[in-house]
Amino acid sequence: MKNQKLFNLSVFALVFLSLTVFCFAQTKQLVKRTTYKTESLDFGVGGTVSIVGAPNGAITVEGWQKNEVEITAEIEVQAENESDLAQLAQVSTYILDESFGHLRISSVGVYDKQYLKSVAKKFPKNLLGMPLKIDYHIKVPTYCDLEIDGGVGDLTLSNVEGALRIKVLESNAKLNLIGGTILATFGKGNVDIVIPNRSWRGRNADIQLATGIMTVQFPPNLSAYVDAQVLRTGQIENSYDILKPRDRKKFTDKLINAKAGNGGAQLSFTVGDGTLKIQDSKFKIQN
Repeated sequence: MKNQKLFNLSVFALVFLSLTVFCFAQTKQLVKRTTYKTESLDFGVGGTVSIVGAPNGAITVEGWQKNEVEITAEIEVQAENESDLAQLAQVSTYILDESFGHLRISSVGVYDKQYLKSVAKKFPKNLLGMPLKIDYHIKVPTYCDLEIDGGVGDLTLSNVEGALRIKVLESNAKLNLIGGTILATFGKGNVDIVIPNRSWRGRNADIQLATGIMTVQFPPNLSAYVDAQVLRTGQIENSYDILKPRDRKKFTDKLINAKAGNGGAQLSFTVGDGTLKIQDSKFKIQN
């Protein structure tokens, strides 16, 4: 099952990359234009916020106590001249889709052919491959469900508790997790995970990384069931002493099935190729 999930991620990566093919035959120096867009919307606790990132760009999501969503986007386009920049800026943004209990934030640009046909049918073909980056800082109610689909860029998540689904192609990710149900899949990069609380407030967490370094930090007195696995090349580096073998199975440098404290929620961490580090949270993360 783990191998199948990581294989599905590779398929996802190929599809996403097909949207980000740039023209490498450019001979002129490109210039940049950066615009900013900010807005706030009323949004109740317990709803779902979906974020579809651009092919390139960072996503920061922060939980807060207000019953609203605040979106700040930094949009960067590149082209050979100011006229081209103006045309690109008009179609490079995000759009909102609101329904009862659900807010969808979708990045759009020249890479999205369906969107482009609806807003600019005669858009110049020579601009279709121009670079686009959108960086987001989004604040959501602490208790809400969250869906994130990202391309290449940093991901930072903190203080959100709900059903979380994350799928990112390539990232240096920092996840400060307080509870809920989490299914997260990363293609490549470094993924740093901090679980600050002794007991997981939720059902389970399942976090996977195809290639790279995953670092997991637990509090000194954790109570949970912990599964850690490296599927192919690489190893587990475990310096978290309170983990004890479950079902009399010894730990190896590829597989750990453990119980911490009195047990509890199921926390699973998988790396395809790379290093999986398990540490005490009193130590600073070092990759």
